[in-house]
Amino acid sequence: MISQNEAAGRNALRTGTILFVFALVATALLAFTFSRTQPTIERSQQAAKLALLAQVLPPALYDNDLLASMHSVPPDDLLGTRQPSAMWVARRGDNITAVALEAIAPDGYGGNINLIIGIDMDGMVTGVRVTSHRETPGLGDYIDRSKSPWVEQFAGKSLTTPPAKRWKVAKDGGAFDARAGATITPRAVVKAVRDALAYFARHRAALVAPSISTEKKKP
Repeated sequence: MISQNEAAGRNALRTGTILFVFALVATALLAFTFSRTQPTIERSQQAAKLALLAQVLPPALYDNDLLASMHSVPPDDLLGTRQPSAMWVARRGDNITAVALEAIAPDGYGGNINLIIGIDMDGMVTGVRVTSHRETPGLGDYIDRSKSPWVEQFAGKSLTTPPAKRWKVAKDGGAFDARAGATITPRAVVKAVRDALAYFARHRAALVAPSISTEKKKP
């Protein structure tokens, strides 16, 4: 006759075995699903990144594969970075025409404002986009291109256009518009863009020096 303890032990073993089998099957299903969907996810992420780059680097400037042109840039105070960031090199034929730099405005109202800034070889901004931020919805989030065209005013600007003293929001006597009651956010972005231009001017030769022999031309 099976004792009560033996019966309880057998039940526990049976339950544990069943749970183990379920966990094994679930893990296998997850692994299978991941292996089938990961390529699609990666393609979607690459397409999204390429679309973003096309917003700051006009397509007429390049005929190379921008994603393949990415280089790592060391941390720098002018970029607001504390770890390596990315740079993409635009080329037309054999000529480097522009770069896109990741930068951070660390003094936003809600914290870091992450940016990607396109700059041509003449040191002129070709485009700016905010990639992430924590600014107040409905107040400071107009820096996001999906909410407002505010960032478009940087296109065509350089370190000397406008003059250095006018690289500020209009409330501070500068050349850049900002909404009343929400000037901390645009101040941070204006400063970050100008600092990125200063970084490019200072490191221009080094930035365009990395070998791009592994880049692929766009079909």
